[in-house]
Amino acid sequence: MADEPSNGELGRLIAGLEARIGTSFAELNSRLDKVVTLDVYTIQVTHFEQRLAQLQSDLQRCADANAKLEDDFEQYQRDEAKRREDERQKRLYQAVIPVLLALLSAAIAVWAVVAG
Repeated sequence: MADEPSNGELGRLIAGLEARIGTSFAELNSRLDKVVTLDVYTIQVTHFEQRLAQLQSDLQRCADANAKLEDDFEQYQRDEAKRREDERQKRLYQAVIPVLLALLSAAIAVWAVVAG
């Protein structure tokens, strides 16, 4: 029995083992907290990247819609300018043709008097 530890020594050995086991569990819990935190971080980053991609897509759609609106407005301005030019020419013809007909009638009347 001389080789066997005494009750006091066994108590100290057991207390040392319990302290090391407690420390190991504390480290394990700390690492598990980090793993959970890493998972949450990964989910947050994934959500952030998806949201950023969605916002970039929305921004591109807005830019495309703005470009289309500008093109449509420019086309409207060209169409409006053409319509005004056509209307101006129509008014010009409406004013010039009666004057030319009046001059032609006067010329025919003068020629008929002179020839007659």
